[in-house]
Amino acid sequence: MSLEKANALKAETIIKNLNKRNIEGVYCATKEAALKQALSYIEEGSVVSWGGSESVKEIGLRDAVDSGDYEVIDRSIAKNYEEQRELFSKAVLSDYYLMSSNALTLDGELINIDGTGNRVACLAYGPKHIIMIVGMNKVVNNIEDGVARVRNFASPPNTIRLGLKTPCSLTGRCGDCYGDTCICSQIVITRRQSAAMKDRIKIILVGENLGY
Repeated sequence: MSLEKANALKAETIIKNLNKRNIEGVYCATKEAALKQALSYIEEGSVVSWGGSESVKEIGLRDAVDSGDYEVIDRSIAKNYEEQRELFSKAVLSDYYLMSSNALTLDGELINIDGTGNRVACLAYGPKHIIMIVGMNKVVNNIEDGVARVRNFASPPNTIRLGLKTPCSLTGRCGDCYGDTCICSQIVITRRQSAAMKDRIKIILVGENLGY
């Protein structure tokens, strides 16, 4: 119970700081509540896509969207690079883009590191709405801690999951690599959302460990 209360209090602090940055935040104690909250944001018949996110899968949001009344842009069906590029382009104009954040500071800053950059590109600009599912395990003190978390704690299991031969997949820690299989090419810090797009980004903080 003490951990649950601490997570709720920490989330309250983060949400206040997100609001200062024109980002909307809400806290859900469980994955089930987070799924219900996420679906409440998404209008039926809308165009929905996503970036690579285990957190989105783990709360059941991917399955719910796939089986729901939505026009889905699924990048996983691409047979080659050209088809993938076309799907990525369509995702930029989607109504709702689902993703997580690799890390989130107590002050409300988002830290994300990508291999190709399609996910962080959509976060920065494009889709009408961004819905982020973020487990409390991804909360860090500051940007430096966030970058370190992604490179040393998130990237190693991700590269192993993807079957990539990188230094971190062999040692479990960042090797600052430049190889073709590197998934740390683009580092994007989201400090705020412009006032013209206020509350475009909605972050659902979840009181459970999600993703990497």
